[in-house]
Amino acid sequence: MTMQIIACPGQGSQTAGFLVPWLSEVEGFRAVMEKLSLASDLDLVSLGTTADDAEIKDTAIAQPLIVASSIAAYRTLFRDSPIAGVLGHSVGEFAAAAIAGVISDEEAIRLVAIRARAMAKAAAEHPTSMAAILGGDPTEVMLAVGALGLEIANHNGAGQLVAAGDKGKIAALIASPPAKTRVIELKVAGAFHTSYMEPARLELTEAVAQVAVTDPIMKLWSNVDGQLCGSGQIFIDSLVSQVTSPVRWDLCMANLPEDNFDFIELPPAGALTGLVKRAVPNANPIALKVPTDFERVTK
Repeated sequence: MTMQIIACPGQGSQTAGFLVPWLSEVEGFRAVMEKLSLASDLDLVSLGTTADDAEIKDTAIAQPLIVASSIAAYRTLFRDSPIAGVLGHSVGEFAAAAIAGVISDEEAIRLVAIRARAMAKAAAEHPTSMAAILGGDPTEVMLAVGALGLEIANHNGAGQLVAAGDKGKIAALIASPPAKTRVIELKVAGAFHTSYMEPARLELTEAVAQVAVTDPIMKLWSNVDGQLCGSGQIFIDSLVSQVTSPVRWDLCMANLPEDNFDFIELPPAGALTGLVKRAVPNANPIALKVPTDFERVTK
């Protein structure tokens, strides 16, 4: 059987109504979402079906909604599947931690809700934003970003970096992009993974100290350095530090298996499979955008 690796997306992957087919077509999906709604103090079912794009762009809503949908898809679709490993992008690492057995599903959502509210509060203190920079010479791009007083928040690989910082400076980057690049502002409400998020990091530190942690039951890659992490405590600690540190998705992709494998992105899917398709030639990327996409997964 082909090796299967699960990927959990991060913020910005959500779209209005994306949960509609999952709730109506996948047995047990609604029950998981309702359980995680209680843990987050949010009506995630309603937010994933009737809320508009502006509402689910709110950090305090987007992060729990994305993580819960990934966990619900995994719990309902992969009950009997021998998954080899899991990784997440940014907040998706909380879903990965739950799937790998490091923390419970409820604790994952509770921590995400705390993280999201704290990050939203930090973002409200100063108008900030993020923008994807596609193409160009990486060294020149990083110099241009630094010259504007911005920070690199994500090293996504496949020719994509993400800059973050003051919203006016992001606007300046978009207006005058580095040579041979295209700059796109992201659907997020703050400069995540930068020094702007220090108050949120401190708040999450206190919350994580109260959580029961165990070592992963499957391979688990870390956004810190792209390496496998065998310690649940080290992984959870990294989820705190990553609030103010860049996401090294490029290193995660570089350290995926060299043999052929299925790279299965949980909903709301699409962004990570797009990167892997360009950067990992031995991967078979499968984006679970709707339930029928599961038919492409090797049984």
